[in-house]
Amino acid sequence: MPHATRPTQLSPSRAGDFKQCPLLYRFRAVDRLPEPPSKAQVQGTLVHSVLERLYELDAGRRTPRQALAMIEPEWAKLQASGEYAALFDGLDDESDWLRNVRRLVETYFAMEDPQRLQPHRTECLVTTTLDDGTSLKGFIDRADVNPEGLVRLVDYKTGKRPPERFADKALFQMKFYALVWWRTRGTVPTLLRLMYLGDGQMLDYSPKERELEGFEKTLKALWSVMREAIATGEFRPQKSKLCGWCAHQALCPEFGGEPPAYPLPTVLPGLAMPVEAPLEDTPPT
Repeated sequence: MPHATRPTQLSPSRAGDFKQCPLLYRFRAVDRLPEPPSKAQVQGTLVHSVLERLYELDAGRRTPRQALAMIEPEWAKLQASGEYAALFDGLDDESDWLRNVRRLVETYFAMEDPQRLQPHRTECLVTTTLDDGTSLKGFIDRADVNPEGLVRLVDYKTGKRPPERFADKALFQMKFYALVWWRTRGTVPTLLRLMYLGDGQMLDYSPKERELEGFEKTLKALWSVMREAIATGEFRPQKSKLCGWCAHQALCPEFGGEPPAYPLPTVLPGLAMPVEAPLEDTPPT
């Protein structure tokens, strides 16, 4: 069983896990139980890797042909770990999957011209600690800063743009990045952009300082609840339509299972939690 850890940082992905289902958060962030990778997750990892490598080239070389040529070598690097050996049902299945990866990369070029861009950073790690001690951490796919100092934060998604009623949920991650950017650099990003390569659509949002102040309070309150759960080991399951994609149903009370014994020492109310190494989060896909 993987070594359990006591999380000390809040990231967009782990915050999303807790909001979806506190028990899922425990399994991923505390127990660190292994999960078989899905084709969609690996597809996102590969596309992100290709686009990151693309911006390492001189602007004139950022062509569709060059990007498509990167897919096979980047896929070979990912396969070297052996983690994805059982991902496909034969060579035809893998070929169809790679064909879709190529389509997603081509869609990117239909959405913007990378030859006309010079990002400030790609795969940008951002961290900060809020005034109440809440520690935030995230990875931004791309940060653009124009000569006037205006900032655009960009995130690539390999799925389709969600319906408008789910826009706030989709923008949670971007507001998280905007808040950390503002608190570390003193500038509120002008534009937050989600690029959905699945259908070639974008979701743009311009945050305001007052809104980020409110969002900061939301994150502080969320982390307070999460810290209490980490201290006591009380993570309630929350059943939803997303349970169908969960890898831990066998351990979930909602499906007749029983979680393993809580792997961390619990802390009595009023006592400080012991500090351990922060959980290493990975860039979102």
